[in-house]
Parts: sequence; C-alpha cells; structure tokens
Amino acid sequence: MAGNSEIIFDKLVYSCAFEKYRGYEEFIPEHFLGFQLSGETHAFHDQGNTVITENSIVLVRKNQLVRTIKYPSKEEKYQFLSITLDKETLRRYALENKIVVERRYDSKRKLFFESNDLLKSYFISLSPYINKKKESTPRLADLKIREAIELLLQSNPDFKYLLFDFSEPYKINLEEFMNQNYMFNVSVESFAKLTGRSLSGFKRDFSKIFATTPKQWLRDKRLEEAYYMIKQKKQRPAEIYLDLGFENLSHFYFAFKQKFGLTTSEL
Repeated sequence: MAGNSEIIFDKLVYSCAFEKYRGYEEFIPEHFLGFQLSGETHAFHDQGNTVITENSIVLVRKNQLVRTIKYPSKEEKYQFLSITLDKETLRRYALENKIVVERRYDSKRKLFFESNDLLKSYFISLSPYINKKKESTPRLADLKIREAIELLLQSNPDFKYLLFDFSEPYKINLEEFMNQNYMFNVSVESFAKLTGRSLSGFKRDFSKIFATTPKQWLRDKRLEEAYYMIKQKKQRPAEIYLDLGFENLSHFYFAFKQKFGLTTSEL
C-alpha cells in the first residue's frame, strides 16, 4: 500500500501512506486547510519547496500547481487531513456576515502556516469521523467548514482578503509563468485558467509570445532541461523524468531520441 486518500465527508479528505509516496501534479482549484497528523509533506510549487512538518497547520491558496512527496515518520505512517473551503460556502458565509472585500490579498505566498491551538483542536475533533466512530451528515459537514473559516479569520483577520476574493484571476505575464511552471504535467486548460485566460485566449497569446503551440513548447522545454541535467549535472533519466512532467520513462526516452537524435546513454 503506497498511499491512498479517503473522502470522509463532502469536503474532508484523509490521506494515508505507509512508505515514501510521490504524488501527482495537482491543480488546486479551491483554498484548503490542512493538518499534518504524522510524517511530512514536501510540496514543490513555483516559489520553491515547502516542507509541511508533523503537527503543522497549513492554509493552501487556490489557483496554483503543486507536486508533493509524502514521507511517513519513523514511528508512524503518513497522515494528512484537509478540508476544502469551497467558493460556494465562502460566498454564503460572506453574504450572511456582510463581508465585503475591496482589495486583493497583498501577499503572493502560496502556503500559510498557522500555529494555532484552536485550529489543532478543530482537526483533532474530526478524528472520530476518520475512525468511523461517528457518521457525518451534510449539515454537519457544512458546519465544520464554517467553523474552519471562523477559526482562520480569528487567527488572522487579513485572511478575509484572501478567502473572500471572488474575482476572476487577472491576466498575468504568460512568458514568466510558463518558464516557472513548465515542469508540471497538467492540462493546457489548467495553464490557461492559472494565467487568467480562456483556452482560446491562452493559445492565441501563447502563439504570439513563443511562435509555437503550448504542447510543442512544453515538450521541447522539458527535453532541453533534461539534456542539461543529464549532460551537465550527471543525473540519470530515472531520477528526473517525473519532475520534468513526463508520465513514464519509455515516453521520455522516445521523445529524447526523437529531438536530439541520440539516446541518453550516448549523451
């Protein structure tokens, strides 16, 4: 058993692993609040690497790409509990509490750590649902999400500018974004949304900047980086192909030979 995730109720997910487990690239469409019960999560994103240590509370910002590696502790398995703060619930909460946000959150950070005993107690209170000692209802699920929102705002009132910003992502620098995120193996649709564009607008702008299609550019960019890592850094293909966005090693070998006219061994 390498790793698995279980939906406890609608927006609550429990992840468990008994050995080191490399997760897939994920497009994070909604904010979520997480608690590292045991082990560590190493999260790779466009701002670098973040280590979520045992007993940590973390708020993960929506509309970003993340790749994770899960490490069990020496004494225990890997356990991570997360609850999604979905847009619909946040909208209702803002309406009922007359919350109006006139500006965007003034930080570009992607993950926020909160050292808060109330938040830790909140996640511990969810353990009976993980252990199946209690059954949840839709009403209870809604109340637990609202409780998480209350505790977050109590922890940091400025989070209202982050949680209740319902504006569409604005257009960002496409060239800069792609050069920072090309290694994530996600759909072109996800890249479009993250840069604040429709799919057709993304393809149009992409062609103007790079004079090629997103699919071709991504393939070439990843292969050029692979060439550098193998040639200059002496890394083995098996160590890098997943981190560069290739789904399997055989596909990587085929694409590499096709582009450069030689195998990685010959290089």
